[in-house]
Amino acid sequence: MSKRKGERGPVMGDPATDQLVEQAVYQVIGAPADGLDPALDASASILAASAERWPAVSLALVAFAEQSVGRTWANGWRPADLVRVVRRGLGPVQLALAVDLIAAEGRRHPAATLDRRWQEQLRELAVEVWWRTDEEYLAEFAVRHRLDRFALATAVLELLRVWGHLPTITPVGPAPGAAPLRPSRPTGPVTGEPRMLSRIRALLAKAESTEYPEEAEALTAKAQQLMAQHSIDEALLAVGHPAKDTPAALRIGVDNPYEGPKTMLLDAVAAANRCRVVWAKEFGFCTIVGFDADLDGVELLYTSLLVQATSAMHRAGSRQHLDGASRTKSFRQSFLVAYAARIRERLTAATEQTTKDAAAGKHLREDGTAEQLVPDERLLPALAAREEAVDRTVGQMFPKLTAQRVRVSDGEGWAAGRAAADRADLHGRAGAIRA
Repeated sequence: MSKRKGERGPVMGDPATDQLVEQAVYQVIGAPADGLDPALDASASILAASAERWPAVSLALVAFAEQSVGRTWANGWRPADLVRVVRRGLGPVQLALAVDLIAAEGRRHPAATLDRRWQEQLRELAVEVWWRTDEEYLAEFAVRHRLDRFALATAVLELLRVWGHLPTITPVGPAPGAAPLRPSRPTGPVTGEPRMLSRIRALLAKAESTEYPEEAEALTAKAQQLMAQHSIDEALLAVGHPAKDTPAALRIGVDNPYEGPKTMLLDAVAAANRCRVVWAKEFGFCTIVGFDADLDGVELLYTSLLVQATSAMHRAGSRQHLDGASRTKSFRQSFLVAYAARIRERLTAATEQTTKDAAAGKHLREDGTAEQLVPDERLLPALAAREEAVDRTVGQMFPKLTAQRVRVSDGEGWAAGRAAADRADLHGRAGAIRA
């Protein structure tokens, strides 16, 4: 009995083919690095040998992959993480396979059992069960990507080997099927999003798209002001209900080139918004720990500032040594380090002013205008308590942490990066307490 498109429940295939597929996959997963090519060739040849057996192989491979993906969920991985690992180490065919096999495993879980960030990742990856049946999946995939059976079997085995070697990592939310840690609230531009967050998103989108630096600076500054006010409002709403508002976590991909300076920029944005960053360099992501409203803002602002920093870096051009050799890489590395360092300075300064204004009762409306309210004496203790809660959570999630230094080797790049950060014009920002 085969599984139709979108169908859930057990899959019954040919036991002999199931065993053949399992042996082939484990032979590749268990092969040493210097023996991988022969293992791949032998296993792929066995799987692709018979056109008549190909549908049964397809059914068995999809079923095996579903189990493999499910194990990674239990080990702390999430959809974007699996795709990121594949993108870093394999090619476009394996990347397409990864998205499909995540979609196949997703048939087991109703949307109501997935937390909001999980659902967002599925939407961003555009996961879809597009094939008619699992028996037909490999044949239909091969037609789409113009592959023969051997090439496709090899690609599937390479993918399953990479996933099979992933270690257990610290989870950042419930796995599918587990109850969400907090009520679901969408963060994409969809019905139900907080108006303040929608406004922030719109301002940052305009800042990234405008051709005029001054306009981008003003839009980014206004977005940060609204973001900080949203965070303060959330902190005050949570006073007296600490059990209902506890620190959470998310992962943000940080890839080469210049992954060190990019991580510094993310850390600068996170620190200014009461969040902490832990970098997993091997896997190309950072874990951000903080309260939900702050995490949403950090992700939005970091993404926007990275776009603006990258544009400014490319406008600064390439560089050469006197002998004609390129020094563009060192220049850009130093540029981004300086950019991140200067952004940190300016956000830290803005934090002090913003906290002072908020404590005095100054409140920023969603439309950007200010109003004077009665000062709320609960604010500073509430912010301090949130800092302490984030620090405790980081200690529980990551009991062993080390510091990472990033080298600066180009003085011109450093000066250009600081100048670009100054042009980001964050002096009007309303930052938040630094974690």
